Amino acid sequence: MDTAQYILPFNKISKKDIPSVGGKGANLGEMINHGFPVPNGFAITVAAYDHFIDTNNLAKRINDILSGIDVNENDQLLAASRKIQKIIIVSKTPADLTHEIIKTYKKLSGLLGHVAVAVRSSATAEDLPEASFAGQQATFLNIKGGNNLLVATKECWASLFTARAIFYRVQNKIKHSQVKISVIVQKMVQSEVSGVMFSVNPVTQDKETIVIEAVWGLGELIVQGSVTPDRYVVQKSTFAILSKEIVEQKKEMIRTGNGTKIVNVPQKIVDKPKLTNEEIVAMAHLAQKLHDHYFFPQDTEFAKSEGKLYIVQTRPITTLKNKRVAGTGNTLTNDVPVLVGTPASPGVGTGKVVIVKNLDDVAKVQKGCVLVAKMTSPDYVPAMKRAEAIVTNEGGLTSHAAIVSRELGVPCVVGTGNALEKLSSGDTVTVDATAGKVFLGAKKITIAEEKQLTHQNIKTATHVYVNLAEPERVKEIADRNVDGVGLLRAEFIIAGIGVHPKEAIKQKKQDKFIDYLADKIGIFCKAFHPRPVVYRATDFKTNEYRSLEGGKYWEPVEANPMLGFRGAFRYSATPEVFNLELRALKKVQDKYDNISLMIPFVRSPEELRRVRRNVASEGLFENHNFRFLMMVELPVNVIMLDDFIDVGIDGISIGSNDLTMLITGTDRDNSTVASAFDERTPAVMWAIRRAIKTANKRKITSSICGQAPSVYPEMVEKLVEWGITGISVNPDAIERTREFVYQAEKKYTLSSPTRSGIHTKKTLDPVSSTG
Repeated sequence: MDTAQYILPFNKISKKDIPSVGGKGANLGEMINHGFPVPNGFAITVAAYDHFIDTNNLAKRINDILSGIDVNENDQLLAASRKIQKIIIVSKTPADLTHEIIKTYKKLSGLLGHVAVAVRSSATAEDLPEASFAGQQATFLNIKGGNNLLVATKECWASLFTARAIFYRVQNKIKHSQVKISVIVQKMVQSEVSGVMFSVNPVTQDKETIVIEAVWGLGELIVQGSVTPDRYVVQKSTFAILSKEIVEQKKEMIRTGNGTKIVNVPQKIVDKPKLTNEEIVAMAHLAQKLHDHYFFPQDTEFAKSEGKLYIVQTRPITTLKNKRVAGTGNTLTNDVPVLVGTPASPGVGTGKVVIVKNLDDVAKVQKGCVLVAKMTSPDYVPAMKRAEAIVTNEGGLTSHAAIVSRELGVPCVVGTGNALEKLSSGDTVTVDATAGKVFLGAKKITIAEEKQLTHQNIKTATHVYVNLAEPERVKEIADRNVDGVGLLRAEFIIAGIGVHPKEAIKQKKQDKFIDYLADKIGIFCKAFHPRPVVYRATDFKTNEYRSLEGGKYWEPVEANPMLGFRGAFRYSATPEVFNLELRALKKVQDKYDNISLMIPFVRSPEELRRVRRNVASEGLFENHNFRFLMMVELPVNVIMLDDFIDVGIDGISIGSNDLTMLITGTDRDNSTVASAFDERTPAVMWAIRRAIKTANKRKITSSICGQAPSVYPEMVEKLVEWGITGISVNPDAIERTREFVYQAEKKYTLSSPTRSGIHTKKTLDPVSSTG
């Protein structure tokens, strides 16, 4: 054979070349020839694989090993797989093929000498509309040098005979001889961000939305499911961003030397969005163009490097037709879920838990069991097929567990965080994978009964508020079952202005500063009216203020900004800056009567008194609906709360995050000691209880705006028992927190609609029902 047939550069490949370069290779060639931003590379063709097999006389040896094994017997399957892979790895690559691979690699490298490449398998039955073969063949990243490329190529060929690949072909009645393999060699993108996007929502099958998931670093961690990605949903017709779920990511995979390694994500970006709004919209446009080009919904991998966006792979979404739902006609009990995660494959399943920590546990999963793992791997597929439902600690919509469970039609919830800790083998659980919830027990109720307990239909005496920062999400969230904004963070809006307030004053641009701030706050007040919006005055620390334009000229450098120049002390020390916020609030109040003000980090009653005088000077108290509140986040706020109330506040909001750190002396952002951070420690719970009881006694409202209530249902029960009047949580936790509150109120029979919230002074009745 002409050795030129062993190698095809991407620009010589189209979607018709699946028999030569497999589905992955055909898609890459197709995209690069139609102007999509794809890193360049080449395919080592099926002809090259056949040449290797023929030269080493491997076909009969492989067939003999595979004949007669029972793929449902894990030991037999693994033994056959290991034997075949070893035979391939130790066999020699023909000299003529070696020459062609090295020559083409050098051409791709150009002046760089030894360019880093990603080496991926591309099976001829892979990435087709009728079968995804998700994660079955190998990928090797950051390969440098001709010899390393040759080794990686043989390992890709060997991956055609992994246990999961053999099992999949047998189960889908695909002859082993029908599936050949090409190897894709592609310039490596040093990804700052990687991810996957779906041109149709793969879970809800909503054809009007595009779903994008993203992580820091290389994309392998998102596929493995070892990190939970950000999730962005974009409307197709308008390319408006409907929702953004930002997830803290503490580890990422990066290139290093001749391989990769996992490192800590820089602390300053751990909880930041992986993509900007502009990048989200740009990716959505690419997703739609790919969908239009292929006339079929696409599952596309992307990467961002040095500010540029690249497509590194696309495949059809193969799971849209699967709608298996166990327990049809019935749904779950109204018990509080023991776990909440991301819905990955819809449906409901009930069974006994089997904890799977390694391959030895796979055989324990029998038909009807619920498989619970940190994250699944391709080796788990036989067990996943037998499972009634799947639950994982980690992962997102594009993790292995999510992709395979959708293909199998098995209900699956991923990213629960602590399934292995909460559940034990032998527990009976019901998995509502449509809602992303796991319940203990197997009790069921009718769908009609369930509707009484979900979303818009739950009514509680204790108010459920939302913590918000970004105007882009206001309309969407205002339509949900939420009683108002319990915490409107000023910092995000001011960061959007981008200029330090003192710098704005210096440049005589303070009116623009005020107008911008007022306009953004007004968006919240308009959307939620007449429900309350509580604006928390800026709580930037000095290091955060320094990042704004001009900030380095106005802010001191502090050894410990958390305990430094912040909060109420700052408002008195720099009243001209605080006055910008007050003037903006007054502009908003002239249009909307639902705005209130909350003061953070107050060290003494005298500090609060000075701040209150400044607020009064702007005339904000003249509106009878205006409420003046204080954050309780320092031990002194709890100890001297009566003295703070005497200054004249209408309510408190407990900042459980700072309060916990300051009571326990633990920095939750320091990975070395973060494991000691727990809002449920007796000292913190005592402080929270004391604050609520004091507020009740003094007939002012009490709320909490930390993360704890949305994570720990047992804390919600205590808060309700102690008589808290409101709980404010992040948008992703609104519905489940409402359910937590509902269950707690049922227990304590707190059904009176007269319980106080943070609504208006006219509704501020005595808290007689809260004890």
